[in-house]
Amino acid sequence: MENKYLKRINEFSRIAKERELTDEEKKERNEVRQKYLEEFRKSMTAILDNTYIKYPDNTVEKLKRKEK
Repeated sequence: MENKYLKRINEFSRIAKERELTDEEKKERNEVRQKYLEEFRKSMTAILDNTYIKYPDNTVEKLKRKEK
């Protein structure tokens, strides 16, 4: 499923190749990019929170967050 934000970002890319974006379009593009990144990070966090590692001895361990 393609993200609605990604579609809009691609539209801005096509427009930018044809002509320079207006200030309003640049502002909207940046807002859409930020929303896309937020959604992407949430999705990746959910995936990693539900990831398990299976070792050769058949033990399973939940993936842990790395300490900063």
